[in-house]
Amino acid sequence: MIDIAKHRLINQQLAATKFKSPKDIVGWLGAVQAQDYAMAKWAVGARLSGITEATVEQSINNAEIVRTHVMRPTWHLVLAEDVRWMTALTAPHINSSVRSMQKKIGLDEKIFKRTNAIIEKSLAGGNHLTRAELMALLKKNKITTDSLQAIHIMFDAELRGLVCNGPMRGKQFTYALLDERIPSVKALKRDEALWELSARYFTSHGPATIQDFIWWSGLPVGDAKAGLEMIKPKLISEKINDQIYWHDPSGSSDSFTGLHPVYFLPAYDEFMISYKDRSASLDSGFVKHAITGNGIFKPIIVANGKVIGTWARTIKKDKVIIKTLFFRASQKLKKKEMELAAQPFGEFLNLKVEIR
Repeated sequence: MIDIAKHRLINQQLAATKFKSPKDIVGWLGAVQAQDYAMAKWAVGARLSGITEATVEQSINNAEIVRTHVMRPTWHLVLAEDVRWMTALTAPHINSSVRSMQKKIGLDEKIFKRTNAIIEKSLAGGNHLTRAELMALLKKNKITTDSLQAIHIMFDAELRGLVCNGPMRGKQFTYALLDERIPSVKALKRDEALWELSARYFTSHGPATIQDFIWWSGLPVGDAKAGLEMIKPKLISEKINDQIYWHDPSGSSDSFTGLHPVYFLPAYDEFMISYKDRSASLDSGFVKHAITGNGIFKPIIVANGKVIGTWARTIKKDKVIIKTLFFRASQKLKKKEMELAAQPFGEFLNLKVEIR
């Protein structure tokens, strides 16, 4: 029987990565959840050797990688060349899921037509503005923009392919017009897009079940199942505890060459968040310690494929202080083990690591 967790570490490039750039990693994974921007950058960095935060941010500022809402409605990092087909595939289902909420807060097609016209005019010509700046312009046009409305107004603009992230302005996020920032590429037909998303997921995230894919992609059940059917010839499957797991046979190794004993993975990391059933890596008794009731995924400590604790960081001028919390006293690592495992994170930030 396959070791699900260890195979996922390999296929997700956390062990013996075969890639060298942030663009390679994001393209391989298909999408990287990114509402916690600093942790999303580490999610990319943790899968590369010798990479720094500045390099990941440069790829985003250079528009090789885009931060936008796609799939289930939350922030993701995706490749610039993927953003249009991926959004076109997932936006219809997302729109239908949020329509009642938008109506409840007073937003409809007529208002979106006005807001998108103002946003397009304001960003035209390579102008990059923050959400607050865009909302101020909408208010001047007598459009109400409280916090929830502001979220849905920009959400709609993203799903229509009007805007995406612009370059960072210090620590502030900006928006840009998608068509100005990202060169156009040949559009994928719907079936082609469905094949591509399905193949990316099961190749990079497998072993995984159809329920995992439905969760990760946010696609309707029928679409997700159709996508899996398309790519089954390139996958192998194994039944474990009445669940069928699919994965690419070329991506896994029974020797687990390159696996590290311990990983300090970021909040919302794909190793944890991209599966509906996380029991292969996280014991049910400790779910509430790693994932809060309102859906916040904490940074995790993984040993031999199992989540054994969480960690938090405080960044000082010349160092990053890491505090750990282990689920069981018997699983607590020695300080030297933790320092060694956390060292790549310190190198990613160009800071010394101090374990407390």
